[in-house]
Amino acid sequence: MLRWALIFLVIALVAAVLGFGGIAGAAAGVAKILFFVFLVVFVISLIAGVVRRPGR
Repeated sequence: MLRWALIFLVIALVAAVLGFGGIAGAAAGVAKILFFVFLVVFVISLIAGVVRRPGR
């Protein structure tokens, strides 16, 4: 998921450099959403790993 966020970020940067404002904005928005979803899933997996750790 982080890979897709980075891909959309690169697409947004290239589109912005080439002057495609609408496409750049949309790709940046998608990249931002995917990054935050990745962070939420990462935190949930960290918490699940700590809770599931046996015998402490």
